[in-house]
Amino acid sequence: MKFLIVDDERDVEMLFRQKFRKELRNGLLELEFAFSGQQALEILRGKKPPEVVYVFSDINMPGMTGFELLNMIKSEFPYIKVSMISAYGDKENYEKAMNSGAKGFFTKPIDFESLKMEIYDIMNV
Repeated sequence: MKFLIVDDERDVEMLFRQKFRKELRNGLLELEFAFSGQQALEILRGKKPPEVVYVFSDINMPGMTGFELLNMIKSEFPYIKVSMISAYGDKENYEKAMNSGAKGFFTKPIDFESLKMEIYDIMNV
């Protein structure tokens, strides 16, 4: 399963690779990273159909916000699951994400055990 992480902070790549090292080593997951909403769309549009089945996007990014990205993904690729992450776990962001079609909502610091449970649910493992 290909999983796209979208965050303007580049250090998240190392963190995700460390937290999912067992799944990566066993070939259960393939991680791809985008550092802007625009770059994420380029990745998704690059293959027809996209190989990505799950997108995990930060909300607060320069340029295109995570909410704008979520809306574009849901419009162009309605079958791709999207979860949002924010440093702010407020009710307004949560409700906006869920009402826009997000599968899940996480706050920073990421609870990787909860994220893994969500991914395993998508993979039907």
